[in-house]
Amino acid sequence: MVSLFTGKILITNNKDCDEVDTERELSQRLDNKVMLLYFGSGECTRCQEFSPVLKDFFVRLTDEFYVERASQLVLVYVSQDETEEKQEKFLKTMPKRWLFLPFQDEFKRELELRFAVSNTPVVVVLKPSGEVIAGNAVEEIRCLGTACFRNWQEAAELVDRSFLLAEDFDDLAKRSITDPIRRLKYKLDKKTRKKKESEEVLCPDMD
Repeated sequence: MVSLFTGKILITNNKDCDEVDTERELSQRLDNKVMLLYFGSGECTRCQEFSPVLKDFFVRLTDEFYVERASQLVLVYVSQDETEEKQEKFLKTMPKRWLFLPFQDEFKRELELRFAVSNTPVVVVLKPSGEVIAGNAVEEIRCLGTACFRNWQEAAELVDRSFLLAEDFDDLAKRSITDPIRRLKYKLDKKTRKKKESEEVLCPDMD
């Protein structure tokens, strides 16, 4: 997936508009994830109806209020807004985890042509390899909600993040660490119980 944006700058939709531009940063944000390319605008009537649905869909899969560990999902907003000011106004109402291309980046037009985008809204769903899972998942998201992510996850054959190297976890959201640690603790507790039971069998209470 990184190859799609190699040499490009993605911007995080947070207060500081942090740039994601190095190969390492792009890899950390995009690798081993289902990617949504959202072609839309704040002025389009159909987009105004769908954007809140997409926002809720994304938040329910990535926000710690709803899930313990964020789903392997990333969204890049490909603006169809008429001006940068309108783009900024729209993005202020959207999740801070969203990424977007700089307004003046002509790569947006290349993406429109590549994925045959004509009328918005359009949500293209991509595997980590860049292969298309769905050319436009707008109706799927409307009808199935978060349940459709499971279908995409299976189609993308994602690797469970719990198998990432320890150093990779340092740059991920803190909650991504808790799951493997909890499983390890469970395994250790289980071993401790078995050892204790074994000792009790070998050394029964003489009283």
